[in-house]
Amino acid sequence: MSAMDEVFKALADASRRSLLDRLHAENGQTLNELCEGLEMTRQAVTKHLAILEDANLITTIRHGREKLHYLNPLPIHQIGERWIRKFERSKLAALSELKRQLEKRDE
Repeated sequence: MSAMDEVFKALADASRRSLLDRLHAENGQTLNELCEGLEMTRQAVTKHLAILEDANLITTIRHGREKLHYLNPLPIHQIGERWIRKFERSKLAALSELKRQLEKRDE
């Protein structure tokens, strides 16, 4: 499975997207902090975090006895570059052509 496939697989789950949103709001959280207020067991959160880490969507750093989780936005940026921007380009080109034709008509 390619790295991009791993990212899409990880993002396919709403619970994992929620964890990413929580890290986006406050980066560098411990497992206990990430578990707070969730209707998931600690073991389930740990499994979701492992999938996110395997997809390189999060990184971890040991700080003493604690393990801090950080969002890695690079894979999401790469999705935007590869899958979203190319669709924007054609729309922008069409708008540019429409503008050119309207300006030509008005001359």
